Amino acid sequence: MNKPRIRVLVVDDSALVRQTLSEVLSSDPAIEVIGAAGDPFAAAEQMLEQVPDVITLDIEMPRMDGLTFLQKIMSQHPIPVIICSSLAGEGAASTLKALEYGAVEIITKPRLGSKQFLQESRAILCEAVKSAAAARVRPRKPDYTVPPKLTADAILSRAPGPLIETTEKVVVIGASTGGTEALRALLEVLPADAPGIVIVQHMPEMFTRAFAQRLDGLCRISVKEAESSDTVLRGRALIAPGNHHVLLKRSGARYYVDLKDGPLVCRHRPSVDVLFRSAARYAGRNSVGAILTGMGDDGARGMLEMKQAGAVTIAQDEATSVVFGMPNEAIKRGAVDRILPLEAIAGSILSLT
Repeated sequence: MNKPRIRVLVVDDSALVRQTLSEVLSSDPAIEVIGAAGDPFAAAEQMLEQVPDVITLDIEMPRMDGLTFLQKIMSQHPIPVIICSSLAGEGAASTLKALEYGAVEIITKPRLGSKQFLQESRAILCEAVKSAAAARVRPRKPDYTVPPKLTADAILSRAPGPLIETTEKVVVIGASTGGTEALRALLEVLPADAPGIVIVQHMPEMFTRAFAQRLDGLCRISVKEAESSDTVLRGRALIAPGNHHVLLKRSGARYYVDLKDGPLVCRHRPSVDVLFRSAARYAGRNSVGAILTGMGDDGARGMLEMKQAGAVTIAQDEATSVVFGMPNEAIKRGAVDRILPLEAIAGSILSLT
């Protein structure tokens, strides 16, 4: 018996974008585009006739913006929503609010003219739709107020000492669908002197910087988008920039990151596998790896290499994962030492480091 195709509704005010997205998604035999709408009102009318499994949604549209429509969807009839946006810079920060409102993924609109870009866009778009279709859409939690950072850290710059011992621990984390909120929950409970962390979150170029800035405002540790040669320091997390692989490397007692271009690995750039394999090579038993919610198998092979190199490895459990794909693949390969609910992972990392 054939598996039903994933029904997708495309919502975008550009006729060209609607056509391009429809053609790209329809090229995958597992996906069926059931309609395309120019604004949320037209989308709502189409949804009365047929309810999609996944919606791709633009942010800036006439009559009603995408964020407002997303809030209505999540409050009335929760459906997995992928934000398909061309916004960058300051607009990226507003687009990130969609993840708080319940969207499961952000991707960039495919640009015409580049065959390679369109080919990569097809892989990313179709993978995002399949991830969204498998996601558990949960009711949005009520808003909360984050207290301002009014400690001395707001005035004094951190001055951590050099890594003079080769036993200094480093933490590497990989996540995909549902990972943005999972990372927030994990990082905001860490103390200011937490071990140095390097993160791969599958996210498009330009959005990772806004994501890092958002986390930096919520957490006691500092969070920044990684740049080549950034040192991995206690009290700081480095997030791989979209469209670049990040590698953990070492010079003497100093851990640092290196950014690389190159092909998609496990259908992603940045790839968790690339980060984890570099951690196995350069940090070995001095590293701790954590794989969080996400679709697919990115990170599973790299995590196995980490474990074989002596690292301690952690996977988020099924009950707290939005998509139990990446953690489950690592578990099935025998790459995981501990399977923990999301709220227990930070404490486990601290106890190990």
